[in-house]
Amino acid sequence: MPERTTSAREVARRLGVSHTAIQKAERVGRIVREADGSWDVDRVRRDMAETARPGRSPLAPPMEATALGRLTIARLALHVEAQRLALDRSKGRLMDIAAADARIDEIAGAMRDAVLNWPARVSGQIAAQVGTDPHLVQTVLQEHIGALLTDVADRLDSRPGSGTSATE
Repeated sequence: MPERTTSAREVARRLGVSHTAIQKAERVGRIVREADGSWDVDRVRRDMAETARPGRSPLAPPMEATALGRLTIARLALHVEAQRLALDRSKGRLMDIAAADARIDEIAGAMRDAVLNWPARVSGQIAAQVGTDPHLVQTVLQEHIGALLTDVADRLDSRPGSGTSATE
């Protein structure tokens, strides 16, 4: 036979919660009295445990044991991640993708221009060292650098996710 009592204070004492917790749970419909007005302590314990918010009630099962607990943990993890991203953004550790792409294009263009202008800058010095025509040295350097840049561009275009493949 189930353990019963007529006193809400006695139920609270047996469950290890406050009397007001029992009153609030009854008021919101988490627990109900039996038809005769008494309390079935085991049923109250079970109903309180099933409806308890994980982490807030001594009757609640561990967070991972209930769907509500798992959702609470997931929500907390998302909140922490959002705070981390906001902190990273405020400290300048994050950048908008469009801004990053524009900056990369700017840097790559500057590097390409520097490499393309290099033969004209050094061809005279190289020609003087090897005793040949500066224009010939510049022409040969430009051909090889042009081939190098074309090869690099082809490799970058055939990367996964670039929209093209090496077999096209």
